[in-house]
Formats: sequence, structure tokens, C-alpha cells
Amino acid sequence: MSRLLLRYIYLMTLLSSVVLANTEKAIFLGPPAVDIPPIHSISSSRSSSNSDNGNNILDNLHVHVLTPDNHALRTHLEAQFPSNPFHHGKPTWLILDELTEGQRYEVRVCWAATQPTAFKVNTFELQTVLETPELLSELSGFSSAQLQLNKAHDEIQEPGSAKPSGAALRSGRKASLLFLQILAAADYYTMNNTLMQHVPPVHVDIILDPFILNLLPRSLVPTVAYIIAVSLVSWFTAQRISTCIRHVAVEPTQEKKDQ
Repeated sequence: MSRLLLRYIYLMTLLSSVVLANTEKAIFLGPPAVDIPPIHSISSSRSSSNSDNGNNILDNLHVHVLTPDNHALRTHLEAQFPSNPFHHGKPTWLILDELTEGQRYEVRVCWAATQPTAFKVNTFELQTVLETPELLSELSGFSSAQLQLNKAHDEIQEPGSAKPSGAALRSGRKASLLFLQILAAADYYTMNNTLMQHVPPVHVDIILDPFILNLLPRSLVPTVAYIIAVSLVSWFTAQRISTCIRHVAVEPTQEKKDQ
């Protein structure tokens, strides 16, 4: 049984390597829960401090939100060739909400090999974003761009068409959350001047995957269960076949003794 199990694990490892060929991921622990001030308490303040400005931005965010229950997003991310000030490509921001403090999570960005792109995935706590002017400015710029995209879609959308999704950060509560920054840099060279000047958006799947008991990603549980089930069935089948072969081998010997 142990040999069969090792063979199946080795096979699944090879398959996993193929899958991860176009996957960038980050593993992290859920941060401590923080208080997100209510909107009315923020808008009533006239202070011009960085913290207040950051909170006002948080109340008007237009970014995607992933949670353990709503854990997958299929979308297009804008990419560009590395340049100043984006040395690692164009940034996209999301919110990872409703996390559990101390639990391990994995967030993955998966894309097709037909779109060569170098991704870099970073996570930041709320306080880090508020206290870092560069991150706060980048987040604000991305949110404004998403707002303009949504407005443009509203003007040209046809009945029944889907609106680009986004969500404001729900305030007036205590939650464990992280900001997710995805940097996408075009990773190709071509003689096509159009592709060199205008990098097409990259079709990606973004997945938030909680760990079970901080040991195994939730998405791998069916695979592990399948490997164990197949291994058990193979072991019992092998035992049955081995017993039948032994009986067949013993019968001619017994007949010769009787003669």
C-alpha cells in the first residue's frame, strides 16, 4: 500500500508542477481584527491628517472583495512593461475580507501561457496602507480608475449586460482583512509595434484558498481524498488478486501429491 500511495503522490506532484507553471501565489496568516470607523464619524471630522484622508478613501473604494465564501474571481488585469514608477508592472488592488486571525491562507493568480506575464503578489494590513503615502496614493489612483471605468460602462451598457463589479469597504465594524496588491509586468518581446506599445489585458483567475487546520489548502481536500480512496481500493484489489494467484499455484502442487 505504501508503494502505491507514494506513486500516486509522485504523480499528483508532477501534475501540480504543470498547473503551477502559470501561477503566482502568496501564503499568509489572517491578521488581528481592526476597527473600521463608521462613515459618519469620518465625514464629520475636518482634520487633514493622513489617517483621515486614508479613511475617506476607504469609504469610497471601488475594488473587488474576496472572502472565504466568495473566494474566486475571473477578470482581466491591466499589465505594462516595467517603468518608473512601476518597476514591477501595473498594480491592481483587491481586499481580502472576513479572514480569521491566525488562520493560514493562500491567494493565487492563474493565467494562460499564451499571455506571458510576470506577476508579483503582496499583502498589506490596513494600518500599513494608511501609514504609507506611496501605497495610499497608488490605491487611491487605482480606485479612481475603476470608478471611471464603471461610469463609462454605465453610459454605453446595453440592457442585460454585466457591470464591472467592485465593492466599497464596509465600515463601522471590526474585521480581519488585508489589502492585496497584484503587480503585472509584460514578459515578452515582439516585432509587433502595437503589442509593444499597448499591452493587452491579461485574463486571470484570482483565488483565495483557506488552509484546513493550517496544513492543507481547502481546494486540495478533494484531491487528497481521491488519492486515498484510489490507494485503498488498489490495495484491497491487489490483496485479492494475490490470494487468487496463490490458490491457483497451490492447487497443481496438491494434485501431484495426491497422485
